[in-house]
Amino acid sequence: MSTQSWRGRAPGSPAALDAALRDIDWAIPPACSVPSRFAAPSGELAVVSLGDPAQPRVVLVPGATGSKEDFALMLPIIAQAGYFVQSFDLAGQYQSHRAGEGSAYTYQLFIDDLIAFLEAGGPAHLLGYSFAGTIAQLVAVRRPDLLLSLALLTTPPSSGNVFARMRVLGPIAPIASARRGAALMIWGIVTNRNRVPPRRLEFVRSRFALTSRRSVEEIVGLMMASPDLRSRVRELSVPKLVAAGSRDLWPLSAHEQFARDIGAEFRAYPTGHSPSETTPHQLSADLLELYARARR
Repeated sequence: MSTQSWRGRAPGSPAALDAALRDIDWAIPPACSVPSRFAAPSGELAVVSLGDPAQPRVVLVPGATGSKEDFALMLPIIAQAGYFVQSFDLAGQYQSHRAGEGSAYTYQLFIDDLIAFLEAGGPAHLLGYSFAGTIAQLVAVRRPDLLLSLALLTTPPSSGNVFARMRVLGPIAPIASARRGAALMIWGIVTNRNRVPPRRLEFVRSRFALTSRRSVEEIVGLMMASPDLRSRVRELSVPKLVAAGSRDLWPLSAHEQFARDIGAEFRAYPTGHSPSETTPHQLSADLLELYARARR
């Protein structure tokens, strides 16, 4: 296991390319990407795809209050490396906001949706971001035949009430309800506690016009009762990667221990909870290494 990340700043290096990033209009999809809708068990999910479908498949799954656009900077990098890369909004989130209406947003709902999406296109290199990392693990242990590799990006590194180990919310986690937890999460995003650039802030605020508030509240409830999957994930034969920012919501030491527990490589980046937005070249480089290990 290694904690090495792409820290070198030589011209053209992943770290140098990340340092040169500028604020973009996140509502504009990557060039040549293809939008579509997928008929999942919970309803229609909004999908973006980039690359040649004949190439090995990569599926990047965003978390609660997020969307496929969170991977907009990574899709071209991975596609240009010879992969067919896809992402979709979880049920209840952004352009998939109608999926799950009339149902409870349970672990089973999200598991069923992801299994159906993977089955429809064939086995994939799977990445789950934050809450979606828990869903990715649940799918991986149930259907390992659908995975070529497993990457967990700033995924809660504990079980039970995962908010209890957060840097900020930890002290109040035992007494906070799912509704209050969701309100705090949304408040932190819209008031820019993450200190994102102006155009990124404009986009993440705009998503809440569509995202189902109930879905966020029920996902927070799920995160207060997160399953312990470490031993089962460790048994998986596919290569695994845990990646996190050094200033993530959870301590970096917790992510490192989680990686050891599941037998995964570990990578850290000089950023916060969203390496896909702030260090996409470094994260993509590490993913491409993971995919190369899977081929071997």
